[in-house]
Amino acid sequence: MKTSNRHLQRIIVLACFCVQAFSLFAQSEVSAPTIVNTKLVGIGYSAILDTYLSQEHYSGVELRFIDHTTRHADGRRWSTQLVHSAYISSTTPRSDDNTFLAGMYSFSYSRHRNWHFMSDALEVKAGFTAEANAGFLYSTVGGNNPAQARLAINVGPSAAARYRFEVGRHIWALRYELMAPIVGVMFAPNFGQSYYEIFSRGDYDNNVKLSHPFNSPSMRHMLTLEIPIRKTIFTIGYLGDYQQADVNMIKYHNYSHMLVVGLTKRFKIKDIAP
Repeated sequence: MKTSNRHLQRIIVLACFCVQAFSLFAQSEVSAPTIVNTKLVGIGYSAILDTYLSQEHYSGVELRFIDHTTRHADGRRWSTQLVHSAYISSTTPRSDDNTFLAGMYSFSYSRHRNWHFMSDALEVKAGFTAEANAGFLYSTVGGNNPAQARLAINVGPSAAARYRFEVGRHIWALRYELMAPIVGVMFAPNFGQSYYEIFSRGDYDNNVKLSHPFNSPSMRHMLTLEIPIRKTIFTIGYLGDYQQADVNMIKYHNYSHMLVVGLTKRFKIKDIAP
């Protein structure tokens, strides 16, 4: 078996193992959990640099969908958070003679220890997040190497805080969350190496890299305001996502600043089989 294929298979096996382990861990919460689900649509600014495809800086518009679910069982100190996220973007350089089309799907699983203060008005949680990403970057100009693949798995600390306060006779809530990956693995071609060499000829050239804050310092944070309107909770806020890497002589970043809007539902599951 070719070396490059062996390394890619290891990434896939590791991802499957993590997802299975996290699913089993989540199933341990069986006592009447409260579910908080937020669906958000975001639109904003995206700035991209990828020296594998171009030395130019690109900027444009990004659209993103987020499905954010928190599960907290009654009487438990730990909660589970699941987030599905997907975005597409279209960016151009200053010369406006090319377009980058980008897309990414991300899934993250988090476990958080919960604390309550100020008569439960303030909730603070901290723990860890495991995340898997798969995406692409495509240059419409074409050429020998017109596209980039994005594959990564990482783990890092995460935290969130939610503060409830009264406005009239209604309870509003302000929520902030933060995540920064610490260690993981990522796929990256070497500078000048084509995907034909990697996948067709099997010429592995250090294409699976260990990621850490020194070669891929990244973070994501989000601030949202929950506004009750009759039986609906309207959510609006800001998302900042800063992903970057410097590996195999290739520099990459994708900085996103977005307005997010959506709806939040809070409900309780009373009966779950053990």
